[in-house]
Amino acid sequence: MAASMTSWSGLLRLGKLLARSPSRLPIRTCSYYPISDVMYGLTSEQQELREAAFNFAQKELAPHAQAIDKNNHFPEFRDFWKKLGDMGFMGITVPVEYGGLGAGYLEHCLVEEELSRAAGGIALSYGAHSNLCINQIYRNGSEEQKRKYLPKLISGEHVGALAMSEAGSGSDVASMKLSARKDGDHYILNGTKFWITNGPIADVLFVYARTNPSAAKPQHGISAFIIEKNTPGFSIGQQLDKLGMRGSPTSELVFEDCRIPAKNLVGELNKGMYVLMSGLDYERLVLAAGPVGIMQASCDIAFEYVHTRKQFGKPIGSFQLLQGKIADMYTTLNACRSYLYSTARAVDQGHVLSKDCAGVILFCAEKATQVALDAIQCLGGNGYINDYPTGRLLRDAKLYEIGAGTSEIRRLIIGRTINEEYK
Repeated sequence: MAASMTSWSGLLRLGKLLARSPSRLPIRTCSYYPISDVMYGLTSEQQELREAAFNFAQKELAPHAQAIDKNNHFPEFRDFWKKLGDMGFMGITVPVEYGGLGAGYLEHCLVEEELSRAAGGIALSYGAHSNLCINQIYRNGSEEQKRKYLPKLISGEHVGALAMSEAGSGSDVASMKLSARKDGDHYILNGTKFWITNGPIADVLFVYARTNPSAAKPQHGISAFIIEKNTPGFSIGQQLDKLGMRGSPTSELVFEDCRIPAKNLVGELNKGMYVLMSGLDYERLVLAAGPVGIMQASCDIAFEYVHTRKQFGKPIGSFQLLQGKIADMYTTLNACRSYLYSTARAVDQGHVLSKDCAGVILFCAEKATQVALDAIQCLGGNGYINDYPTGRLLRDAKLYEIGAGTSEIRRLIIGRTINEEYK
């Protein structure tokens, strides 16, 4: 069970963490639609954590969001990463002894949400680093691996990534072809990975490969490894030009007789699928905070716009059809956030329910796409030009219906789980 904010706030110098926030003065104005944290049952410490994340993201990230999207590049990425580390936002779910905050998944979701509100692509990279890489090493790595890799990942000095998917192996992950052959006290990897978030810049990669090609079931022949970027035989292949989530570097990874120490095996040999599947629920939960942040940003923009834009002599938000639209946006956002926080609390209490971890990202992702479309409609012609951020929000939102398992796979998981409950 993860520690509560109350239990770790003293040990982790929460006051010092909050003092690092770019401003302790209220930043929220009419340009940011307020969040009623009391309604969601957040503790005072959790509310302060959100405020720190909001202040930080709006100062350090939001001003760059448009340029990041346009150029598909964030020149200050490394500096920003270290600032995230200084704020204590990396490794939120990792115990203090390894440099983390020792907090829960709800706290992780709060930070992910506020970063996504500021710039979806960088928030996606943060989730891949802090949850997919750091959390997997903490949950499954040996003591030596934790001591070696976690400190620099948590400080932000290093960037992490997880490499699971391949060009021919997405939803059918067990069909992966990247091979790892034992050779003395090393493994030799050959093959490729694809669609890897943070791939081009990662210092540490959590990689899945096939170690037993003759296993009776393909899922029983996969193992997990930690690979460092400068390992001979490892290189970056094609860098991907994505529709959205631009500035979150994504690429192919190439392994050509890539030789790694056998001690870099994570967990048991040929049991990598257990490592993988055990992390997917946490991945889906934390990444579900991404679309919630995008929905909040959509409401921030649209609600302000419809109350300042005038037609026929009055704000367009006073017309009933737009009142209905912003009401739908508001209630959709609140329903998604409530589901997210409830699921996170359950996980923090030791109740990891696959159908709800799949359900919350399914629900939030599809609703985020719709809310972003609604925001475009609220802005009319301005919503369709790139001088306004609504188009970026729509393109960013769509990723969450595809990444971390498609909507179709999520529905399959939920449906099968409910079927099993009746057997």
